[in-house]
Amino acid sequence: MRRLAPALAVGAAALVAVAGCGAQGTASLGNVKLAAAEAVQQSAQKAEAVTSYSADLVLDATGGQKGTSKVQGSVLYQSQPQLATDIRLDTITFGGQNVPGGARAILSGETVYVKSELLNRFTGTEKPWVKVSLSELDASGQAEVRKFMDQARQFDLAGTVKLLTASKDVKAVGTETVGGVETTHYSGTFPVAEAAQLVDPAEREKLQGHFSQAKDVKFDLWADAQSLPRKVTLSGAEQGTTFNLTAFFKGFNEPVEITVPPADQVGELPDHPAGNHGGN
Repeated sequence: MRRLAPALAVGAAALVAVAGCGAQGTASLGNVKLAAAEAVQQSAQKAEAVTSYSADLVLDATGGQKGTSKVQGSVLYQSQPQLATDIRLDTITFGGQNVPGGARAILSGETVYVKSELLNRFTGTEKPWVKVSLSELDASGQAEVRKFMDQARQFDLAGTVKLLTASKDVKAVGTETVGGVETTHYSGTFPVAEAAQLVDPAEREKLQGHFSQAKDVKFDLWADAQSLPRKVTLSGAEQGTTFNLTAFFKGFNEPVEITVPPADQVGELPDHPAGNHGGN
């Protein structure tokens, strides 16, 4: 049984990370007027029922030890008939340094395929993709991959919008067109500590870590006439660091094509990756 290389564990977490009531004002949804908090709750409920979607993501961060960072990419997601995601990160910049070639991860069932020049250099593999299956890993490695799978579930559409229901100051601020679709724009803040209570206890510390030391996160939500979230932005600032995340969602419950790479393009994770020398 093999152990999971640190680069894969860290890389997988990074891919996923890049991937939440009182009311003020009302909004029209079809012919029904809803209080803003109720509308956000309804949007969260509708998001939970979505079984597939695509999204474009941009994350910008400044300050802190890593300096200026930017991650830009896209996500394909499906929960049925089995969980599958295809995450493409075309731009990855940390501290002004670009990660060559970006990165891509495909999760299909209980197998993860990762494509990253940086990972290939670390492991010494020649194939463009590295495959990791739970059945081939020891207990420690299985825990790392399962953690990746759990994060994929947590940072999906439903999990993100659920955080917004912790807001006590959400309000409707008008109507706007997003991606050619008429939407109602909501704005507010949510306290990270209270939003963390809405997720699984095992994930609370990770959630708070993703939002750094921010106590409150500002959000904007654009929901269509069916209450489906078309755009979500999250931003915050604390102790000299700021972050801004923007996600555009589309293709709700439409078929998505998530295909694993051809077998001749996939290498196995070596027992002793180059530069690891048998480490964990």
